[in-house]
Amino acid sequence: MKLYQKSLYDKVYGCWIGKSIGGTLGAPYESKREFPEVTDFESPSGQPLPNDDLDLQLVWLKALEEYGPLGVNERVLGEYWVSYIPPHWSEYGIAKSNMKAGLLPPLSGDYENSWKHSNGAWIRSEVWACCAPGFPEIAAKYAWYDACVDHGTGEGVYAELFTASLESAAFVESDPDTLIKIGLSYIPADCRVARSIGIVQECYKKGLGWREARRRVLEDSADLGWFQAPANVAFVVIGWLYGEGDFKKSLLIAVNCGDDTDCTGATLGSILGIIQGADALPEDWKMHVGDSIVTISIDRGSFRNIPQTLTELTNRILCMMPKVLEAHSVCVGVNDAEPDVSGLKTDMLYASSKHAKFLSDMSSALRFDFIHTRVEMGYVTGVNIQAGQEATLDIKLCNLLPDPRHVEITYYLPDGFELIQGRKHISLLHKAGPEEDNCTDNEYTFTVVLRAGDLLQASNRGVIQMVSAGRPTVMLIPILFFGA
Repeated sequence: MKLYQKSLYDKVYGCWIGKSIGGTLGAPYESKREFPEVTDFESPSGQPLPNDDLDLQLVWLKALEEYGPLGVNERVLGEYWVSYIPPHWSEYGIAKSNMKAGLLPPLSGDYENSWKHSNGAWIRSEVWACCAPGFPEIAAKYAWYDACVDHGTGEGVYAELFTASLESAAFVESDPDTLIKIGLSYIPADCRVARSIGIVQECYKKGLGWREARRRVLEDSADLGWFQAPANVAFVVIGWLYGEGDFKKSLLIAVNCGDDTDCTGATLGSILGIIQGADALPEDWKMHVGDSIVTISIDRGSFRNIPQTLTELTNRILCMMPKVLEAHSVCVGVNDAEPDVSGLKTDMLYASSKHAKFLSDMSSALRFDFIHTRVEMGYVTGVNIQAGQEATLDIKLCNLLPDPRHVEITYYLPDGFELIQGRKHISLLHKAGPEEDNCTDNEYTFTVVLRAGDLLQASNRGVIQMVSAGRPTVMLIPILFFGA
């Protein structure tokens, strides 16, 4: 596949200027539950309004630049949250509080988080799409790393998988129905995000008005409340379908649905900006926001290399994009010749069976890559524990290299804790079959049962140490229980 440098720049810049336009249009009406009846901008012309939807993605770009495409994961993004993003709003604050207490992602997004179905993740998905244009599965992988930090395994995660994948596909596909189907293939068919989107699709197909579609979405989402991802993603789809390709009409409809209006306007602006390109967007609206970036939720004292303009952001994204694609063994050329996507079939944009398996296995288990072995640990009975209570952990080891090996396990438990059940030695085999057979001969799963003592601390920390004979990297798995 070959991408045309000029049109690629136009689409990436279109993504960011579209986001700036939509966020600025919708920001004054954020949290309005009635129809805002917006017809144009309320803000002064010449500069955008600040928007955390864009801010957080500048931090993710910094992580990509500093750690490289294969170095970024949920724990790296979690550390960047704590270092560079000051706001404590809703899921942002809960996730940071959980991480500061010692909970790693995705537990940081699941533990006592009443906002894990909210909007904080899908509004910041464009950076992943722009770094993997035409490869939605790559974008979705990064979207998971991102969303699970503050949404765990909630609907907020599914929302970002949806937006990141369809935005990536929008670089090579423009039909709204097809793009929505592609996005839906990356999330469970029975999740609430998919259900809300389905309501909109059905209303549009029946010829019902957009206000009726909004009413039905709100009725179905009443149990979740306001500022939640399923309804707000559906508002984006309402604007997209009922706007019928007209940029202004589409954004005005989305924003006039109310609720998280800066987010719905910004995300739809990004999608249409990718599809249509910056050159095709309305000149008066582009001039209204200009090229500058105004931040609101970044610690500027710590993060000093912030892109100052959308132009600079676009150029840095275009520098990172080939590195991301190359790291994932994708063969894409970017040059000044005409684009050639003749080898790209639409069905290649849909989620693969590998992604479907990831969805079915998705949990709040902690994942650690120790080069020779990948370890997953799940808190079966949760993180909270009472004196004398038993706690169960599930641990799975996966051999990543071709040699079988013995693993010796030592438990350094929190004070007063007792080991009731747990392997101390296992033989970890290598994969016996080809990759496509999904052979699991190289995996070993076991259960650990611990009992808390009578004198619990507020935080009870320990480590499970696993040593593979002949391997220099020692596997250290932190465990943490909160005294209930």
